Amino acid sequence: MKFLLFRNPGHSLIARVFERVLPKAPDFFHMLSRQSQKVAETVELLVLFMQTSSREVEAQIHADEHTADDIKVANIHILNEAFSTPIDREDIYRAITNLDEVVNYCKDTVNEMAALGVKPDRFTLEMAQLLLVGAGALRDGFAKLGKKHMAAASDDAEVARKAERAIDHLYKDALADLFQGDNYIQMFKKREIYRHLTNAAERMAHCASTLHDIVVKMV
Repeated sequence: MKFLLFRNPGHSLIARVFERVLPKAPDFFHMLSRQSQKVAETVELLVLFMQTSSREVEAQIHADEHTADDIKVANIHILNEAFSTPIDREDIYRAITNLDEVVNYCKDTVNEMAALGVKPDRFTLEMAQLLLVGAGALRDGFAKLGKKHMAAASDDAEVARKAERAIDHLYKDALADLFQGDNYIQMFKKREIYRHLTNAAERMAHCASTLHDIVVKMV
């Protein structure tokens, strides 16, 4: 005996009404994971630039910054249009903007180095490498949001914060080493570069704090 299955037109209509009134929330966890992945890729390029001074790598960092801006704008637009969010809107906004600022400071660093004629040194390389440790931790942490092992993202956030503190210590060592002798123009040029890298690290720490806040509120 065969049974014929018919769609319930009333249920379909109700479902369509609810979809209009209460649309499905965007996948903000995926959005933040994708954005943090892009940040890690850019910081990896920054490390390569500090190793090679390559103009091609510098150009790629500029291209990445434009891509990162597009991602930020798109994510903020989706956030503004979303009827509901799985976590606080403010936390999502903070994560989006601070992740983007890390990329901006990477671009600013290479821009200033070119404008001021400053070459990479061991301090810029070590700062960039530590920044990559933190950016990689953020990438791993944001990728865990919404998953069973989400609580482990707090550990990733702490790795990023430790990387920021290490950069701050290295910055102080760099200044102590820099302000020797009497080449004051070179001193102030390099100080600007070091400061851009510490600014990137500060934004990274802000991202880590936001990631930790999200985990605490959800677990």
